[in-house]
Amino acid sequence: MLVLLAGIFVVHIATVIMLFVSTIANVWVVSDMTKASVGLWKNCTVGNCEGSLVYGHEDALKAVQAFMILSIIFSVISLVVFVFQLFTMEKGNRFFLSGATMLVCWLCIMVGVSIYTNHYAGGQQTFFYQSHHGYCFILTWICFCFSFIIGILYLVLRKK
Repeated sequence: MLVLLAGIFVVHIATVIMLFVSTIANVWVVSDMTKASVGLWKNCTVGNCEGSLVYGHEDALKAVQAFMILSIIFSVISLVVFVFQLFTMEKGNRFFLSGATMLVCWLCIMVGVSIYTNHYAGGQQTFFYQSHHGYCFILTWICFCFSFIIGILYLVLRKK
């Protein structure tokens, strides 16, 4: 049981780190033609990330930014609550609060990355007509899977 809890804790920390990286870095869509990439915050060309996004004023992008920040907040809260419950909760109880908070994080990731996929992942809005998904986009989908698995495991596990 201790090994399982330690494993879940490590995966949870990895998920928080990956969420930070995927939200902060500017590599959501990468151009195949030039050395350029686009993130949630900036437009990077040839290693220079000074350009602001042409579509930065759009509500869809602001919603993606907000949901990704919320997912980080809920993931960190879930981690803190899990550690708190681990040391204060009575034996036999389940980690309901940690699981529910992590599933809210999962929902925020799902909404944010779905909006981004619908509006920007095809390359039309980013003006990269030949492009592919960057590592941040892929990391976000990995965090989506991990947060769902962790949330369900928190709901199922009992403290022994």
